[in-house]
Amino acid sequence: MTAKVLSPFERPLSWLGRLSTRALLFGACCLITIEALCLIAVAAESHKIVQQGRAFKVATVSIAAGDTLDFSNEDEFIHQVYVQSPTLNYDSPEQSIGQVISIKFPTAGNFEVRCHIHPKMLLKVDVK
Repeated sequence: MTAKVLSPFERPLSWLGRLSTRALLFGACCLITIEALCLIAVAAESHKIVQQGRAFKVATVSIAAGDTLDFSNEDEFIHQVYVQSPTLNYDSPEQSIGQVISIKFPTAGNFEVRCHIHPKMLLKVDVK
């Protein structure tokens, strides 16, 4: 019996023939999972929301599910932002001047972001 001569294209992958079906399936599942996680990480965006004059500089914002809002305190006062809804609850610590606090919005819906310290502050967030 003679050994099969492999072409230059077959040599780098010849070791695959020695793996079990279970090992090949496990490897394929790992690659698919890693690729999906990379796509999710790349797809999510961050959006800067400025806090100034005891207000959010914008009244409404539309974002995609998975995006993050970065609240930048460019005010001369501290803030303490919060979100209360059936699908998202977030309550920040006191936010010092110059500090940025990030809130990720993982699911679609309409949310209100408010400030405990300045109750008139309101940002409406539409997550698609």
